[in-house]
Order: sequence, then structure tokens, then C-alpha cells
Amino acid sequence: MQLPHWTVYCDGSAMPNPGRMGAGAVITEPDGTRHTLSLASHATGCNNEAELRALTLALEDLKARGATAVQAYTDNSILVEQLGAPGARPIARMAGLFEDARALLGSFEEASLHWVPRHRNHEADALARASLGVGPKPAARMAKKKTQKTRR
Repeated sequence: MQLPHWTVYCDGSAMPNPGRMGAGAVITEPDGTRHTLSLASHATGCNNEAELRALTLALEDLKARGATAVQAYTDNSILVEQLGAPGARPIARMAGLFEDARALLGSFEEASLHWVPRHRNHEADALARASLGVGPKPAARMAKKKTQKTRR
């Protein structure tokens, strides 16, 4: 029997980079109930550290809510590579944070971490930015195709 999965989209921001860090997450329970997290840190760090702290914060919140199975999504490929590859050597100054995140992921009966493109993580990004008092990034603009007029 498959466990009911909780879903989390998380993102972190550092302003400037490196700078003050903020975390944002959107958590969805198996029944569809949604929760959001938006928290600024007094510590300073780079964007990768902010992303890792956002994931850790979200996983801690999931544990407190009683989740046993989680599918986590981030737009930070470094996190997915570092936490998904056994024996990966993390960025030295962030080794402890990676160990904490790896332990948290391992504490669930089922857990997976996936990369998503930035535009699919916009709500978590907006929450991370809001925690730092910054508005959301403007939506990406699609380039208009130039049409060629034909002469008659």
C-alpha cells in the first residue's frame, strides 16, 4: 500500500547575494489542504544556503504535522544533486546543513527531492522574497514572434 504523500515546493533567497536569507515553502497535504511558510533569517549566507535552509524548514514543518511520505520540489539543482547522490561531497562550508537535510529526508518513510524549473516554483519564491520585504519577481515575458508581412 502506498503512503499518502505530502507535497512541498520550497525556495530561498539571499539579498544581496550573499546577504540576509529568507525561506518560503508551499506545503500541500494529501487531502489538498495547503499551508505556506515565509520566514526571514537573521543569519547571512548565499542563495544556495538559503535554498537549503528553506528545504530544512519545510521538512521540519512536515514532521511536526505528522507527514510520513513527502515529495519535495526545488528549483535549485545543486540541492538535488548534493542530496540525491550517495557520497556526494557537499560544499565544505555547508556540509553540516547538507547532513541535517539528508537526515531529515531519511527520517520519512518515503521521501523524494525533485528539480523543477524556476517558473514552476514562483509561489515559494514569492514567499521567500516576501520574508525579506521584497516583492515577487515579475513574470517572465515571452518574446513575441516577429511576423513577416508579404507584399502583393
